[in-house]
Amino acid sequence: MYLSKIKKHINLVLFLCFLCPEIIAQDLIPPINNYKVSEYNAASQNWGLTTNKDGELFVANNRGLLHFNGERWKLNKLPNNTIIRSIAIVDNKVFTGSYEEFGYWTTNSIGQFEYVSLTNLIKNHTFTNEEFWQIIPYNNTVIFRSFSGIYTYQNDKITVLDTDQIITDLIVKDDKIIAASRKQGLYEFVNNKLIPLKDQKLFKNKTITDMVLYDGGILVGTKLQGCYFYKDDKVIPWNETINGFLQQHQLNKMLAISPYNIVFGTIKNGIYIYDTKTKKIEQINRKIGLQNNTILSLHKFKEQLWVGLDSGIDRIQLDSPTKYYTDYSGVVGTVYDIAVLDTITYLGSNTGVYYIQNDTLQFVEGSQGHVWDLTVLDDQLFCGHNTGTFIVNTSTLQKISNFSGGYQMIKIPEQPHTFLQGTYNGIVKYHKTELGIWHTSRLKGIEFPVKQLCFENPTSIWVAHPYKGFYKIKINESYDTIEQIQEFHTDTTDSNYQVKLYNIKNQIVFNSKGTWYKYDPIPDKIVKFKEFETYTNIDLVSFDQEHFWFIDNENPKRIIYTDLKKDSLVISENQLMNRLVPDAENSLRLNDSLHLITLGDGYAQVNFLKLKGKQRVDSIPAPKIYVIKDEETLYPLDTEIIKIPFKNSQNITLEVSSPGLINKKYYYELSGTKTQSSYLETSTINLQNLPYGNYKLNIFTIGVNNQKSIPKEIQFEIKPPWYLSNVSLSLYFLILLGLIYLIRLYNKNKLKKHHKELKERLEKQQNEKIIAFEREKLTKEIKLKQKELAGITMNIAKKNEVILELKSMILLNKEKFSNQQRYKSIIKKVNDSINNNEDWKRFEVNFKELHEDFFDNLLKHYPQLTPKDLKLCAYLKMNLSSKEIAPLMAITIRGVEIHRYRLRKKLEIDSSKNLSNFLITFK
Repeated sequence: MYLSKIKKHINLVLFLCFLCPEIIAQDLIPPINNYKVSEYNAASQNWGLTTNKDGELFVANNRGLLHFNGERWKLNKLPNNTIIRSIAIVDNKVFTGSYEEFGYWTTNSIGQFEYVSLTNLIKNHTFTNEEFWQIIPYNNTVIFRSFSGIYTYQNDKITVLDTDQIITDLIVKDDKIIAASRKQGLYEFVNNKLIPLKDQKLFKNKTITDMVLYDGGILVGTKLQGCYFYKDDKVIPWNETINGFLQQHQLNKMLAISPYNIVFGTIKNGIYIYDTKTKKIEQINRKIGLQNNTILSLHKFKEQLWVGLDSGIDRIQLDSPTKYYTDYSGVVGTVYDIAVLDTITYLGSNTGVYYIQNDTLQFVEGSQGHVWDLTVLDDQLFCGHNTGTFIVNTSTLQKISNFSGGYQMIKIPEQPHTFLQGTYNGIVKYHKTELGIWHTSRLKGIEFPVKQLCFENPTSIWVAHPYKGFYKIKINESYDTIEQIQEFHTDTTDSNYQVKLYNIKNQIVFNSKGTWYKYDPIPDKIVKFKEFETYTNIDLVSFDQEHFWFIDNENPKRIIYTDLKKDSLVISENQLMNRLVPDAENSLRLNDSLHLITLGDGYAQVNFLKLKGKQRVDSIPAPKIYVIKDEETLYPLDTEIIKIPFKNSQNITLEVSSPGLINKKYYYELSGTKTQSSYLETSTINLQNLPYGNYKLNIFTIGVNNQKSIPKEIQFEIKPPWYLSNVSLSLYFLILLGLIYLIRLYNKNKLKKHHKELKERLEKQQNEKIIAFEREKLTKEIKLKQKELAGITMNIAKKNEVILELKSMILLNKEKFSNQQRYKSIIKKVNDSINNNEDWKRFEVNFKELHEDFFDNLLKHYPQLTPKDLKLCAYLKMNLSSKEIAPLMAITIRGVEIHRYRLRKKLEIDSSKNLSNFLITFK
């Protein structure tokens, strides 16, 4: 028995070593999206996967319920923070099972998940350290499975089946529930009892891990013994090639993804996709794209295979038009060119030449260095290398030239086995003799680098200098000398860096700074190439007689495959676009449907027939909205019109997704008080600083061929700011009315005041006129008085002068008087006339009328003044001179001066001041 086991293991090893490499196809794999632990920000282990009808992913994770809406991950924890082991969606409820806990999750109005526990419905039962590893819907019930029991939830009641056996799996077949026991085989679960099925011998002592429906029966997977097939009450070994791998790498999970295809998840070596019809095995493991090799869960949504790993989550795009060869080791480097010869694929990279044979990447020894060009000419593969040019024969190299840097090699028209090649230092000619000997020589007359070249006719070629532009070169008939070089410029080329050159349907076509030109031989100049006008700033990668490959490296990045007429395909797959090498893209047409594209870490194969079929058939779902929020509030997603306060509307955020699609973008159109539209780089729409008003927002999903989905419409209203609200407007109206009233009242009061002021002004003016009249009258009276006073004064002065003259005459003729008595009497009368108080009184009366308080004020300040002093003061105030004063006072001028001097002393006036001015201004 021991020898038989050894023999069995030896046979298995031989089987795996010699048979398996021939049947496992793993060189080209569909796109794999890796979601790392750091990306979804939860625990590493993912025990269960499921999706809803829209494609949203729900994961049973060690930390809780993990939700992925196609754009964002969110972790929802159980109240007791336990590990979630199982998950299933039934009637839009997400059921989960955990340690001594199970229930379901629903979303509230703002899209957040809320948990409802069902364990409170369990009666007369105590948990015994149970974890719930599986949930399946069955008719109107939901069944939860732990290793030691089956719990049935129906009509808000829980029925419990305790069993001594370890239940490892449940499956529904023909409306029957089949349970698998770890060591005892299969049972039917009927009326809350386990009834063993027939023919269980082969399951004895075998650990059943999983079951799937297959070919009318049940494919039963075991931990170490591979799969068995149960049908018609019989168990038979499943004698398929894949079983050897499942036994070796420890089968854990199985999933039937079509009637003929089954996915097997292992513990040690990733997954195997097995076609039971063609017997083809496709292996995907860590070496070629998975994050690790331990598969804990599997789930399929449409053409997407979700894989829950021991560390991370992966998504594999089944039946993808694009498949990849990826060098995960990093030894290949950047692939610059690709070629196929005799069914062998060759890669030219910055590290050398590689080839893929028997699904194995191998290095061509001696090819170390940068490879610029791989070209198949005359059934030979030429390699333009940094150190020269080689002919590649599978794993060997034959060096035929030492000229460095072979950029491009082309065949000379009508010349057998003769080629031209652009290099670092000009153009090299290659010729193969009948004896198979290669002769190489550099063409004379050109020494600058030539990156591209093409023939216009057998003796005229166009070359592209990588930095300086385009040249037309005339070659002699022996193809060894340049006879003429003519430089050309486009109408806009101020810089000719990275110009490109093509011969398209016998037309010489150029690309300079994103603009397309062609050579027009009639005027002998370069003109715009109208056929490519719609492809400005887009690079041409390759072309044939019918189709063109364009690559647009601007956002959104895309590949355009077109015949320039009606037939056009657009590829915007993120994984492909992100792995292209800008300005170094290259492609190879294998046949009408398959094309190869060089990548930064390998190459891609695109099936255009399949891509065309998918783009015609696949409908693009409208995006779903998951979050609507302003700066403070999350809004319910089912609200017909969302009303947003103006103070919170400076930044409105919407998060959208189309979870069922992998390669998608979004576009939105906003209409209303303000209009705007834009393609989105992410799934988040930020509407900033919108004015208040009503808005309608249409959001579209953009598919791989730039097709638009039907729009998802949402309406919202930004309320006016508080100062423009209805209450504020009402208040403003009341304030306006109040202002109008106040203005009217103010104007009324102002008018009344104006009337009063006008009346007062008129009265004042009237009074002023009266006063002016009176003042004028008074002035006239004063002038009259002054005139009268002056007249009186002058009369007195003249009278006194006359009297004084008479007195003088009398005094002179004193002796002539005979009668002395008579003389004295005359003298006395003369003196009496001079000192007549009546003249003074009359003067004083008139003077006081003009200067009413003069004498009183003067005596008040200078009480020592005599009447004679007052008289002199009055005459001085009238601005009379001493000469004029003398007769008035009946004294001499000298006497007046002496009196003035004495008066100055009494008034205490300084000699520098004028006495008359002082008295004139004194009041």
